[in-house]
Amino acid sequence: MAAFGQRVRALRTERGWSLGELAASVPCDKGHLSRIENGGRRPTAELARRIDEVLGARGDIVAAAHLDAVAADDARPWETAELLRRVQANDAAPATVEALHATVVELCCQYATRPAAELRVEGHGWMREVARLLHRPTGLAAHRELLVAAGWLALLVGCVEYDLGMRAGAEATRTAARQLGDEAGHPEIVAWAQEVAAWFALTQSRYRDVLTAAQAGQAVAPGGSAAVQLAGQEAKALARLGDVAGVRDALGRGRALLERMPGPERPDHHFVVDPDKWDFYAMDAYRLAGDDERAARHARTVLTAGAGPDGERAPMRMAEARLTLAAVAARAGDLEQAVTTGVGALGAGRKSLPSLLMVAGELDVELHRRFPGEAAADDFRQALREVR
Repeated sequence: MAAFGQRVRALRTERGWSLGELAASVPCDKGHLSRIENGGRRPTAELARRIDEVLGARGDIVAAAHLDAVAADDARPWETAELLRRVQANDAAPATVEALHATVVELCCQYATRPAAELRVEGHGWMREVARLLHRPTGLAAHRELLVAAGWLALLVGCVEYDLGMRAGAEATRTAARQLGDEAGHPEIVAWAQEVAAWFALTQSRYRDVLTAAQAGQAVAPGGSAAVQLAGQEAKALARLGDVAGVRDALGRGRALLERMPGPERPDHHFVVDPDKWDFYAMDAYRLAGDDERAARHARTVLTAGAGPDGERAPMRMAEARLTLAAVAARAGDLEQAVTTGVGALGAGRKSLPSLLMVAGELDVELHRRFPGEAAADDFRQALREVR
């Protein structure tokens, strides 16, 4: 079954709908919808959009349809997990893994700007290479290094799968990454797997689960980069739970830990936290906590740091920074500035749909609460629907 059909069936079942009920709501011929759900046909872009809207999928179904169209051979949500099981099932490896580690680092540094579907395809290719290398005899040290490389690859691919709306596949990949970290005896990979779990939970409004994952990850690797980012995720969740004191405590702990760490060699590495990334976490937490002055200050820092001579180095962070400034403008009563800035943020080229839709959805609520019946607020809502 194609990714699109799997996602439609899962959401339809979750809501307790029959195929006929979904077909009537779309509307669409039941037989045609059945063939699409079973992978026999591909939906049109318009049909995918309507089904996504009817099921309230917030872009998940549209992303799955896009993935099927872009790379049919690499669009199966469970393929990553299958490749990782091949990695874990073999006991042999080559003697030299230095080039592989260098490649994995480069891929992790491309996360912010490279198209997600394209990065996923290349990540799969390197997983296949790791699996091939593990068929060859080697010593235990080299075998462990291959497992480490596979663990970082799995974390990266899990993130881009989630960006594409492939929730089930992303969670399977994340779980496999944690298992690889355990097998390799690499606590930082295990901690980052918890950080990814916290991110998943945050964008799904499971804030207590964010706190659970944050505590687990910080316990595994209390002095590492993942612990800093987990403190940031903790602050984001606490802000959405209304715990302002908790937000300040989490941000303070994270900042103190970050200041004790040396500057990273590759700050663009997705699994590294530097001061620029920390401003991004603080920005979101302060916005939710209602501290508009600090939120705006951190947002402007994010925008300054993300701008480069050849374009934006961190387009996803910058989009959320603009949404933060839009929220601050809305609270100050400037509807025109809020909508203009907010709509501009939605046009970012490289998107993480779950994160972008979460923050944009919060701005949408803010606009309609403060400016009910205003056409400009409706304009932002329409722009948001188009992104979804």
